[in-house]
Amino acid sequence: MGIIWAIIVGFFAGLIARFVVPGDKEPRGFILTTVLGIVGSVLATWLGQAIGLYGENDGAGFIGAIVGAVIILLIWGAVARRR
Repeated sequence: MGIIWAIIVGFFAGLIARFVVPGDKEPRGFILTTVLGIVGSVLATWLGQAIGLYGENDGAGFIGAIVGAVIILLIWGAVARRR
């Protein structure tokens, strides 16, 4: 059940992040939106643990996943602009 929950939360986090960060070169589609949210959650968890916001076994949660996905979209936009 944990994998299914991560996919559902990742999809909605990626969807919200795509609405927050405008751009025409962002990843599109169900799978890329879901991957964006899941990777955003992993990034937010890693950064939160690195700076001491979360413990060793704590996760970032839904808001953290959105913030992580927004960070990834901003990086994606900066890289896409250079091309």
